[in-house]
Amino acid sequence: MDSIAVLDFGSQYSQLIARRLREVSIYCELFPHDTAYEQVERIHPAGFILSGGPASVLAAGAPRLPDYVLPSGKPILGICYGMQLLAYHLNGRVITSARREYGYAQLHVQHASPLLPEGTRTVWMSHGDRIDRMPPGFSTLASTPNSPIAGMGDPDRKYYGLQFHPEVHHTQNGTTILETFATDLCGIKPDWTPRRMVDQAISDIRSQVGNNRAVVGVSGGVDSSVAAAISYQALGDRLTAVFVDNGLLRIGERELVQSALAETLQIPLVVVDAAETFLKALKGVTDPETKRRIIGEHFIRTFEDAVRNMEPVDFLVQGTIYPDVVESSAPDRSQAARIKTHHNVGGLPEDLSFKLVEPLRYLFKDEVRKAGLELGLPASLVNRQPFPGPGLAVRCLGEVTDERLERVRQADAIFIEELTSAGLLGNPVAQALVTLLPVRSVGVMGDQRTYGEAAVLRAVTTEDFMTADWARIPHDLLGKISTRIVNEVEGINRVVLDLTSKPPGTIEWE
Repeated sequence: MDSIAVLDFGSQYSQLIARRLREVSIYCELFPHDTAYEQVERIHPAGFILSGGPASVLAAGAPRLPDYVLPSGKPILGICYGMQLLAYHLNGRVITSARREYGYAQLHVQHASPLLPEGTRTVWMSHGDRIDRMPPGFSTLASTPNSPIAGMGDPDRKYYGLQFHPEVHHTQNGTTILETFATDLCGIKPDWTPRRMVDQAISDIRSQVGNNRAVVGVSGGVDSSVAAAISYQALGDRLTAVFVDNGLLRIGERELVQSALAETLQIPLVVVDAAETFLKALKGVTDPETKRRIIGEHFIRTFEDAVRNMEPVDFLVQGTIYPDVVESSAPDRSQAARIKTHHNVGGLPEDLSFKLVEPLRYLFKDEVRKAGLELGLPASLVNRQPFPGPGLAVRCLGEVTDERLERVRQADAIFIEELTSAGLLGNPVAQALVTLLPVRSVGVMGDQRTYGEAAVLRAVTTEDFMTADWARIPHDLLGKISTRIVNEVEGINRVVLDLTSKPPGTIEWE
């Protein structure tokens, strides 16, 4: 199967390039810019996309093109830093712009091309350098008021450069640009379907695990459930699912997992009640990164204890997905900043006794959901709200206790119930949650003074969970939710609303 190799030079938008291509059924993979060709060649790339990045091509030690890209003779699309890098390597000239360009810009197309039809459109800019002289063979395709060369192309070699970011939703028809590059210029058929995702994952698992046994950790979330379903199709009775009830779950979580996996899919399931162990380990801990590391390690230790009486198990299947990897800044994302440690990625102990299997590692959330439906998982599980691996521990800011967990659990259930009743959950509200703050305030209830904690309502709209905006919930509904939480949840006497987008915030508070 032909595909696109996206070379990552450290842009926070890099993963969106891959996502946009996957949305139009084009298979691609994101590789660190210095990946050896032997690894890239595995996907049979029919073309290369060079991402943006935080560096300047003029700086000493800035990332350069791998030595196999230009000699390959395959189509190349450079985006932002990638465009400047293409010019740098092909004897053009890049200079520091006298005026940096960030945000919206009006792009005027001077010479129509397969990527850029004639006309004017809104695009998203984010750069400090610009092309001063194009390489031989290139011509100007488009410009903005601040960038005389905002698009350039060499149609004979199928080399193109864009100073703007087509992958972000702010750019009009940006996905069409990427799709046209892949299909028209690289000749790729758009055949990356849910069935193909599942078949590929099954094949990869069988190749990695061989005739050995594996255990899959399930948490009740979509990702681990889909990973379990895929692994069961690949391994059959050589797979055992282990569900750890760590006491950090939502209302009804345990029952849902047992019903979906053991009853619907007939996957062998072992349930471990470890709430006391986890809460003891988290006693007195307030730092979110420390919470994640503790939870990650205790998950693994719990798995190890659970499988001691099973036949020898060599592999652990996890539901790690691509946004987990990006936000944790795994080693293969050395150019990007760490946002937070994901318990599956950065929270695992060094002396892990299992070899990891991560069938969803390079899938986005919407692809995971499509794969889950293809596998026969119930829609009620596949389409449910995302839930962090560390559970409610990262929705209880400050110390995690039984009392605080019960508060956030009940408040969250009320929030979800009311949004569902109003027909808002799923669309437009992609995710909703309650976070409990370690802040107390004075209140009056029944003529009595109270000194309770504050709960934060967080609801977002998003296409990809990599960026998000706060959801506009009707005021009357917010009032009803607030009243119910204060009246029904003991220990909470104040409700506030989070109006932060992502970025600069993340969806979860910790």
